[in-house]
Amino acid sequence: MSKHLLTPQGDFPAVGLGRRLAAMFYDFLLCTALLIVTGGVYKMIQAAIIGEERLRVLTDAGQLDGDPLYSTVLLLVLFGFFAKFWTHAGQTLGMQVWGVRVQNADGTAISLWQALLRFMVSIASWLCLGLGFFWSLFDKKKRAWHDIYSDTQLVRIPKKAK
Repeated sequence: MSKHLLTPQGDFPAVGLGRRLAAMFYDFLLCTALLIVTGGVYKMIQAAIIGEERLRVLTDAGQLDGDPLYSTVLLLVLFGFFAKFWTHAGQTLGMQVWGVRVQNADGTAISLWQALLRFMVSIASWLCLGLGFFWSLFDKKKRAWHDIYSDTQLVRIPKKAK
């Protein structure tokens, strides 16, 4: 599968931690809404399968707390969100607002495998109290752990001329 070039093309500067965090906060808000909708759909499907009354009884008894299928669905939806944006245009909605793009060194879109690596290592970065993100303050190329591990880069692209 050939990689497609992202536009605009050029030698763009690496993104600093502040802009990176701002884009992540914007995406956090969008992902929160996405997960709420996903949870609602999941519960409606669950109610259709086992019945509303049975679902209420199981919920009240705490038997659905920590539902592994539900957690898996939420994780897959989150990955799908990021993978779709990263592999096609190189930008999530938050990244678009802040003029940030993820790409390969040659300016092409990242692969699905790279998106998976970025996603999983960024989760690990958060679990290490954000250390993987703060790593960008010390890296000469301003890379976080997930940038390094997935061999991708986060660049600042110029605003489009109107």
